[in-house]
Amino acid sequence: MSSIIKFSALILFLTLPLMANAQNFYRERISRDNILSIGIGPSFAYLDNGGQYRDFNFEIKPAISASITKKMTPALDLRATLGVQFISSGGDPSTQIRDMWHANFASFTAKGPAFYFDVIPSINLIPFSNHMHRSRFNIYGGVGLGIMHVMTEQTKSYSPEETPTKHQVTTGYVPVRAGLSYSIGPYSDIAGEGTMLWTFSDNLDGNVGFNRFGDHLFQAQIVFRRYFKPKNLE
Repeated sequence: MSSIIKFSALILFLTLPLMANAQNFYRERISRDNILSIGIGPSFAYLDNGGQYRDFNFEIKPAISASITKKMTPALDLRATLGVQFISSGGDPSTQIRDMWHANFASFTAKGPAFYFDVIPSINLIPFSNHMHRSRFNIYGGVGLGIMHVMTEQTKSYSPEETPTKHQVTTGYVPVRAGLSYSIGPYSDIAGEGTMLWTFSDNLDGNVGFNRFGDHLFQAQIVFRRYFKPKNLE
């Protein structure tokens, strides 16, 4: 009897790892199609009082974002992003420009947060059907629609004695976002992302019509991406 027990224990000991591996293989067959992303990096705002952009004389401020991505097909994702970018006027405008702003009662300075939310259909350059089969590198990008709420403090001069006034603007925008991702594990990626938020407003900064284009935001972020475990695998 003792020999049978020892033999059975040996068989159980040998088959448990195989069963565990088979179970893990089965679990990974179900693709993790949801991705959480957190990003942070430098940004700047193209404003009428933002600075001298050709001379790279403008303010660099941080931008932070969080997003949820749903994989729709091997090549197509649907991504929703919520974030904040801090904007600021800058540069050293000439006396002639200052006189023009003063005559138009335009703001000399503006600074504050721009909160934004957008939805983008995003295409993967290298499609994959399962998170375990994705390539080491991939390029993705897309264009969508979003809404932005900007809260700024503005002044009509550069006088340190002037008390800033508070202003709020809500506008729509077209986000253009692209990135290069690198797989750092079965469930995680690190990516470099570039984003342009092309707004429908020229009045984020209280200064209208000075530059050729409206007010737009630009970002470069390092993004950590984590693939979700589906509920039926919990």
